Amino acid sequence: QVQLVESGGGLVQAGGSLRLSCAASGRDFMSYSMAWFRQAPGKEREFVAAINWSGRSTYYADSLKGRFTISRDNTKNTLYLQSNSLKPEDTGVYYCAARSSPDNFAVTGSRDWQYWGQGTQVTVSS
Repeated sequence: QVQLVESGGGLVQAGGSLRLSCAASGRDFMSYSMAWFRQAPGKEREFVAAINWSGRSTYYADSLKGRFTISRDNTKNTLYLQSNSLKPEDTGVYYCAARSSPDNFAVTGSRDWQYWGQGTQVTVSS
């Protein structure tokens, strides 16, 4: 089992950037593929990006390609999401998730991810 704690959210103006982090503890971090999801008020949880165990393979929601970058540092047991050119519609709670399938990571359904953090709020003002 793995425990996940997100950080790095906050209030940012449109066009700005944020770097979210997700610290993992528990069993071997490299046993998991990892992902970011987000949820806007009144909307369903939405897939953002995913990464395999090594960090060499990534997968993005089509609408977010080019603005968001997922990465991981296995020496620090940490997942990252670099978010650039932020828009008001990017506002929401951002969650990291883990899946005990190290290379089967291009999975967009939230129900297919086993472990979740508590989320970090991102608010983009216009």
